[in-house]
Amino acid sequence: MTIDMNRRYFFFGSVLAGAVPAAGFGSVPSLRALGYKPFYDKLNVAAVGCGGQGGVILNNAAQTENIVALCDVDDNRAAANFQKFSKQPKYKDFRVMLDKEGKNIDAITVGIPDHMHATVALNAMQRGKHVYVEKPLTRTVWEARLLRDAAVKYKVATQMGNQGYSHEAIRATAEMIWSGVIGDVTEVHASSTPGTHPTGYRQPAAEASVPANVNWDLWLGSANMRAFSPDYVPYNWRGFFDFGTGQLGNWGIHALGPVHLALQLGAPSSVELLSQENQSKWTFPSRAVLKFDFPQRGGLPPVSIFWHDSAVADAPDAYKVPGVTDELVLPRSGNLSDKGRGAAPRMDPAEAAARRAFANRDPNAPRIGAGGPGVKVFGDQGPRPQPKPGVLTGNGAVFVGSKGLLSTVERGEGVKLLPENRWKDYTLPPPLLTRSPGHMTDWVRACKGGDMSCSDFSISVPYAEWVLLGVIAFRVPGKLMWDSKAMRFTNSEAANKLLRPEFRKGWELKL
Repeated sequence: MTIDMNRRYFFFGSVLAGAVPAAGFGSVPSLRALGYKPFYDKLNVAAVGCGGQGGVILNNAAQTENIVALCDVDDNRAAANFQKFSKQPKYKDFRVMLDKEGKNIDAITVGIPDHMHATVALNAMQRGKHVYVEKPLTRTVWEARLLRDAAVKYKVATQMGNQGYSHEAIRATAEMIWSGVIGDVTEVHASSTPGTHPTGYRQPAAEASVPANVNWDLWLGSANMRAFSPDYVPYNWRGFFDFGTGQLGNWGIHALGPVHLALQLGAPSSVELLSQENQSKWTFPSRAVLKFDFPQRGGLPPVSIFWHDSAVADAPDAYKVPGVTDELVLPRSGNLSDKGRGAAPRMDPAEAAARRAFANRDPNAPRIGAGGPGVKVFGDQGPRPQPKPGVLTGNGAVFVGSKGLLSTVERGEGVKLLPENRWKDYTLPPPLLTRSPGHMTDWVRACKGGDMSCSDFSISVPYAEWVLLGVIAFRVPGKLMWDSKAMRFTNSEAANKLLRPEFRKGWELKL
């Protein structure tokens, strides 16, 4: 098996390694003029979205940098961080914040509903601000490419918030695949747990009066005006086609990360919805299976990627791993430490605490919405579905190779060979990829003129793009043939209409 080592997004920014001036790129006058700073100076960071995941990345940035302004359209959602950063100016409209605080802002974090990612990020980049944008980057393919082109035009450092890309285990996974330990990979099955957002709606979301804590006009932003619904705010928007990308954008972008990196996936030739349960014109279905076909890439053979959305062990279409009958399919997170490796990048203390609480949870307790305590839970509110030996459930992926099987878990934080006895005595290959200091630190370093971040838009947009094609396949039946160069489907005008959003008047985007 041969690998094209010159592929653009193989390097994780290491193309710059060994070429950084002693004081950092930020010490070079020409780069200072582009908005970079010396490594020893702190960035002035503004946050757009201060609750939920937006609050997590805000606090990640605050570990090492200055927080200078906060913006959120929901007072209740942002309350804890508004209080924590009480001295910083607060805004509801990000455009007003950029106008008034722009001279004091170097970079922004964007942790808001998917449909507004591109709008906020583009406005910031056009003002020369570096941007960290939560996964899955954008809601549509057209917006993703727009951000990629904007990053080049405005010469800013960028990062998509797919945190697993900075983990030791995701890079070890790629190195294992490239070593040939499981041979040629021609099939991958990846899955997510069922979400807690709305799915399978039979009628439009229920209307209600706008609560005093929410600026509904600004929450909608570029989306067409409609009545407020508690089914959208504060978290459950992700289940609706108009605002989110479902479990594919919520967890698929994580679980598929090791797959994209290890198999050096470019653009697929096709995507197809194979099955679904509870189809809806407003929301994603309750469960589904998608198939992406990728052509040969250099010395790597064609491969089919199956996405098992909201996988349940007892479902008729549940994926049963061949030859594995008496052990759980997915590894545990952080298991590389058992082999003398696996030093994960520093994790935000709040996220670490939340992970510990989840790991020690009562499996029979009712589920809490992923948006946090008090967030309305949709769908099955009973115990979380438990995994079964040999059946793929949970957040992770199984690589099917000509010489064996390999699985990863969650965002790529754990990896093992299948069956377990192959993994027990396996020695990891020597490190090949550059290791990361942490996902936020990776971006901060890039903002100061250092190595390109691991999910710089030049890297993350081609990845986000093919994942977002799956969002379209949920809505348009049949095998959709994709022409990446032309950015269009060759056999479906209905699908082509979903490649870019409809913008409310006054919110249109252009470079």
